[in-house]
Amino acid sequence: MKFVILVALSALAAAAPETGYPAPDPSPSYAVPSSRGTDDVLGVVPILRDERAHGGDGTYSYDVETGDGIHVAESGAPEGPEGAVVASGQFSYTAPDGSLIKVTYVANEEGFQPEGDHLPVAPEFPHEIPEFVLRQIEKAAEEDALAAAETRDAAPSQLYQRPQ
Repeated sequence: MKFVILVALSALAAAAPETGYPAPDPSPSYAVPSSRGTDDVLGVVPILRDERAHGGDGTYSYDVETGDGIHVAESGAPEGPEGAVVASGQFSYTAPDGSLIKVTYVANEEGFQPEGDHLPVAPEFPHEIPEFVLRQIEKAAEEDALAAAETRDAAPSQLYQRPQ
């Protein structure tokens, strides 16, 4: 009887689903899916460089470059307020039209701040404010002043009653 229970438990343990994740493929390349949205593969893009460093004090850096022109590099350290990580880096790739897209950035307590020639830039301030905007601002200020004067002179609302 004990043997039957032992065999049943062994079979149950062997049939149990595995937990965890499979080990990553150690090859330094990956397959590129077709741009047509199908499952056929255009080719294999080699990883030309993959350098990573992790300091015990929270600092890190990585630098990855692929054979199809993608390059990503970033470094960071816990230099921000309350030990927040401040990071800086860059990435670049070739756009479908053949132009090189390059972005450099800093990420700190002021947020993610990218810079690149292809990114739009806001006009410098102060710029001229159109007349219709100035009139709308003036009208809104008049309405706010009128509403403030009405509520200042009004009696307290009787819509609410004392709690019982």
